Amino acid sequence: MSAPRQPYSRAELLPQVALDDAQRLACLRLIRSENVGPVTWRELINLYGGATAALEALPELSRRGGRGKPLRICPRDKAEAELEAAQKIGARPLFTIEPGYPPALAFIEHPPPLLYVKGRPELFRRAAVGIVGSREASAHGMSFAREMAGKLGAAGLLVVSGMARGIDAAAHEASLATGTVAVLAGGIDVIYPPEHASLYERISDVGVVVTENWPGYTPRAQDFPRRNRIISGISRGVVIVEAARRSGTLTTARHAAQQGRDVFAVPGHPRDPRSEGTNHLLKEGAILTLSAEDVLEALRPQLDHALAETAAGIGPLPHEVVSHSAPSPPAKPATHLPDALDDPIRDKIVGAMGPAPIAVDELAREVGVEARLVQVALVELTLAGRLERHAGGLVSLRPVGLSDGE
Repeated sequence: MSAPRQPYSRAELLPQVALDDAQRLACLRLIRSENVGPVTWRELINLYGGATAALEALPELSRRGGRGKPLRICPRDKAEAELEAAQKIGARPLFTIEPGYPPALAFIEHPPPLLYVKGRPELFRRAAVGIVGSREASAHGMSFAREMAGKLGAAGLLVVSGMARGIDAAAHEASLATGTVAVLAGGIDVIYPPEHASLYERISDVGVVVTENWPGYTPRAQDFPRRNRIISGISRGVVIVEAARRSGTLTTARHAAQQGRDVFAVPGHPRDPRSEGTNHLLKEGAILTLSAEDVLEALRPQLDHALAETAAGIGPLPHEVVSHSAPSPPAKPATHLPDALDDPIRDKIVGAMGPAPIAVDELAREVGVEARLVQVALVELTLAGRLERHAGGLVSLRPVGLSDGE
């Protein structure tokens, strides 16, 4: 179930710098502008060395990409209102280019450029494990989730879940004293389910609540798989306690496997429909999990030898297990790089593309153009609404009639 693990070095990440209020506002305006998704946001920051310069370049870049009408850029007052709404409820934005962004999440494919966090974001410095499962959990499943979360928390791991009914709530409750993260599908102030208002407040006080959506946002069905992607992304591994065969919980397991995380499944009775999903995961290669010790033992190799041995064989995890290297200096703008992409080169790149997805490196080889110039062309096409991005870093041209942001 798990892909090869990735090293948790920060060397390949965007430069980490403390943002002032103006830079933070520019970063928010950039990600809220039309046709700017996670990949394009990252490319623009890299290209221009910051969001302010990138914002100024958006109209011209979209024009070069073939857009016929003006690009909608997030107004300053709208972004200011969003930040003020977050501040009023005690939340703050956290961008991938800031220190404190969850390190494991930063390494997934296309991490959320922006998270809103409330509580104690310093907890993200600790290694984390996700615990998720059925909303209609059995009494045995709830008890097991509490025991699992309590023991993993006592060992020093941060427990991550989605604040849903059932297994999620049990995991949060049992790890409040040691550290827990609630990932929401809606806005940072939208409590779902409503009966978890008290749990939300307690997590906000001693743990951390996180979402990629703006304050006041009401979650839709498609937002829960996106939330699950963040749960697994923050975590080193994910424990599935109970899940039906068609449970949404299994999307967390799929995301975890795609992200190179360990997937742990707790077996259940073959006639219990709440265990069909977990038993199926075991058939597919998930790690058989009967206790917290199984999780700790499996995670031991990737924690950089941070586990301390005890007579029992399983020692406590230190609360700080990720690299603490100094933040990188701000990126330097790539001077005149967009201007170096003349029309014949751009036409050559576009002419080599079609509706079939292709890897960026392969595209660069086929057209004989430097990869960085290809990236510039892709940013222009994205802003013009002419590019589709696919999993695995593949790209394709959008079908005719769907460009120009329509």
